[in-house]
Amino acid sequence: MDPREGEFVDRMGLVMERFGGTRTMGRLYAWLMICDPPHQSLTELAARLDVSKTAVSTVARQLELTGMIERVPTASREHRYQVAAGGWEHVMKVQFAALRQAVEALDLGLAAVGGERPEQRARLEETRDFFLWTERDADDMLRRWRDSRDDADR
Repeated sequence: MDPREGEFVDRMGLVMERFGGTRTMGRLYAWLMICDPPHQSLTELAARLDVSKTAVSTVARQLELTGMIERVPTASREHRYQVAAGGWEHVMKVQFAALRQAVEALDLGLAAVGGERPEQRARLEETRDFFLWTERDADDMLRRWRDSRDDADR
């Protein structure tokens, strides 16, 4: 990998850490976005990223479970991976689904403080209202994203 590609791969590792993943997860995903051919074996990924094959296997499994990468069928037993279309959209859907849990937890908090503690209640309500608003807007945001992609393809 040339130095500019290496910088990109390393920066995406840092980005993935900000999203709660691991640096290796971001580096692997970044490499799969720019590598040629677009599918790579665990051995190739480990060599290119200079990490153990075990680490690459673990991270690849995690990325596959989140829908960010997919295994490519091969004639051999060797596992090959490539970036999955719509991976980030899938990740965002999972994150948005967690908003419902946050709203339910905040409702529980509101019931716990009752009406006798107005300052605490105000903080809980503000936070719950933010999550409710975000939850309502999430589906619309993803629809707008798909519409913009469809428009770009025309």
